[in-house]
Amino acid sequence: MKLFNSLTQKIEEFSPIKKGQVLLYTCGPTVYDHVHIGNLRTYVFEDTLRRALKATGYGVKHVMNITDIEDKIFARANQTNQDFKILTAKYEKIFLKDISKIRIDLHESKLIRASQAITEMQELIRQIPNRYIEDDGVYFDIGNYKDYGRFVTLDRSHQHHRINNDEYDKEHVADFALWKAKKPDEPSWDFKIDGKNIEGRPGWHIECSAMSVKYLGQPFDIHTGGVDLKFPHHENEIAQSRAATGKELASFFVHAEHLLVDGRKMSKSLNNFLTLEDVIAKGFDPIALRLLFLQAHYRSQLNFTWDSIGAAQTNLKSLQAFADLRFQTQPGATSTPDDYFTEQQESILADLSNDLATPTALAKLDKIIDLVGSSGVDPTRTLNQLNQFLEFLDLVFGLELLKSNDITPEQKQLITKREEARVSKNWAKADELRQQLKSQKIELNDTELGPIWYRA
Repeated sequence: MKLFNSLTQKIEEFSPIKKGQVLLYTCGPTVYDHVHIGNLRTYVFEDTLRRALKATGYGVKHVMNITDIEDKIFARANQTNQDFKILTAKYEKIFLKDISKIRIDLHESKLIRASQAITEMQELIRQIPNRYIEDDGVYFDIGNYKDYGRFVTLDRSHQHHRINNDEYDKEHVADFALWKAKKPDEPSWDFKIDGKNIEGRPGWHIECSAMSVKYLGQPFDIHTGGVDLKFPHHENEIAQSRAATGKELASFFVHAEHLLVDGRKMSKSLNNFLTLEDVIAKGFDPIALRLLFLQAHYRSQLNFTWDSIGAAQTNLKSLQAFADLRFQTQPGATSTPDDYFTEQQESILADLSNDLATPTALAKLDKIIDLVGSSGVDPTRTLNQLNQFLEFLDLVFGLELLKSNDITPEQKQLITKREEARVSKNWAKADELRQQLKSQKIELNDTELGPIWYRA
């Protein structure tokens, strides 16, 4: 597999550290509010990467963090006058429901909350040689770390300043907080370091360094996230981890691009901050949103509009109609060539192995649908091959095409009676029966091999 490595700014051949197994870390949500659809795009990319790695034969050990200690969490908890644990538990639950709806599969993944790895964070801070202590916490001295600036060109004129905020931009590069001294209305832990006890909490950046290494070791294979995390979060992760151990944190950093809404960055002030519930409330299938994400390459910006997700929902219905052909075998159908579906599967897998080229892979499905739709499904060879191919598509794209059920015997009887009416040229009866099916959200295409139904 080839992937674009943000560390080198080029596409490289990926080879895991341990043969046959990929160690993969995903920056998860900060659970103080609903995740927006831009966050979900990144999570779908990471899920697709994990699926593609498995499909190419690798075992995947995947870890995702849940950030339940962070500036925004405590600000929101104080604003709403609630315990931060209640706040984070609420939004963690909502997050897990959202990713389930969009078919992100975490059943084999390890989820870890930041609050579960405080000891590991403290031990990592103790190992960092270029740390220093101030009244408001423990800081990382970037001036004594020559490799700072792996992802962006930085202005070092501020390098003798320090910044306590978890999030800041490259115009304010400064020494960053590893550990923050206790503040009113925030949780705190004892931290004995350099003969002192600094009661407080971890900075955001140290959290992912400690949690990833706790379960994956150092270095591990792939670290993923959105491009917005390159600086300062991933930059600081690399710096503190390498300073502590002398080793790289990960061999590959792979980042997903921004999602725009109507051509603009999402913002509550612009009234274009959208969650999955907003999409569902408009009548769209969450899987259509997943398909929309897959139709663009993960390294290209994607512009979300209601028209674009409408088109994605139409495409999803076409794929679902293709999958429903497995219920409609036709003895007179022309069998596809013996190796046809195997060759298509290999071709799609080759696209995914080429830096997750999902748009190229999905485009091939149109030709496959046209061929099978025109030739029909032979009940012997083609049916078995089609089922195996659909299983493969569900494995790599997560569209759950095999989740649909056959229509009812009563609906099949209506289709049979309508066909009999057509043969006898009783058009009024045929139209009446077609309307009955339409009222049950079943539409028909009349072909040379007979009627083909699909769901409206």
